[in-house]
Amino acid sequence: MKTGMMPIEKESSLLQALPVGMAYAGGSMEAWQEKARAQLKTLLGLPYEKAAPDLEIEFVEDHETFRETRFTFQSEPGYRVPCHLLQPIEKVNEALPVMICLQGHSTGMHISLGRALYEGDAENVDDGDRDFALQCVRQGICAVTLEQRGFGERGGNPRPNCYGIAMDAILQGRTLIGARVWDIMRLIDVLETDFPGAVDAKRVYCCGNSGGGTATFYAAALEPRITAAMPSCAFCTFADSIGAMYHCACNYVPGIRKYFDMAELAGMIAPRPLVIVSGAEDGIFPLFGAKSEFARVKDTYYANSAAPGNVTHVVGPAGHRFYADMGWKAFWELVR
Repeated sequence: MKTGMMPIEKESSLLQALPVGMAYAGGSMEAWQEKARAQLKTLLGLPYEKAAPDLEIEFVEDHETFRETRFTFQSEPGYRVPCHLLQPIEKVNEALPVMICLQGHSTGMHISLGRALYEGDAENVDDGDRDFALQCVRQGICAVTLEQRGFGERGGNPRPNCYGIAMDAILQGRTLIGARVWDIMRLIDVLETDFPGAVDAKRVYCCGNSGGGTATFYAAALEPRITAAMPSCAFCTFADSIGAMYHCACNYVPGIRKYFDMAELAGMIAPRPLVIVSGAEDGIFPLFGAKSEFARVKDTYYANSAAPGNVTHVVGPAGHRFYADMGWKAFWELVR
């Protein structure tokens, strides 16, 4: 009896063999980026309907090393985004660079603030270098945390809850990752208009681990106001990562692999500084796929940009986490 391939084998073989339909093939890099961003926006279901931010500052509190401002704003009609802005206490009267800090699949943005509210939070903070906002304060810059849709206060306490949101979005031609990117873009609007004395809107950076790294990649690809990016444990070929094993539904963009692999997302970021962080033992974004894709980033996209040296690949010694010492060192080597 002839049985042929199993369904997963068939789909996997097709994915592995699929050419990257909109890969850069020479000519003007800027012209390619313009076309690529337009296609990516279409795939993500962007743009969404803008709404007046209706900023609400809930509290301002001074701590030993930073001033914390908790605020919410409206990113699309009826939807509000909770955020925390941290300013180094000794520089609260200066407009500083600001890092948008994005958690991955966790209990929420309080992890970036170094606050353990739920079981397992302390491990994320202490063993995974995920207290991004506190790291920024120690680096002498501002940090702003943003609660991503499906996490923490936005539908994910105490566990992330992406599936239903992602599927409802797909039924409408929207995507959950597109919604997260939209919130980031609207946050930058708010930082520009409502916090000019606190942040330097010409030096807006973005970082995150895992799902936060994924949002960082897509946001930096589409939003030129993000002047440098540091995504962690979110980079690989699609075929070797989210196409090879179970991942949350928020990672999937219908039809994206017909046009792009992750090197193309990085190509949309070029020539801005980009630090890609991987874990040598990351089981869901395997290093072999990250290395092969980074070669395309460096040799195809940054090599043909105005700043070929503005990209680097940092590999930590363990698994799916951030590597603060290595990451920040590489970041400042490119940014300063």
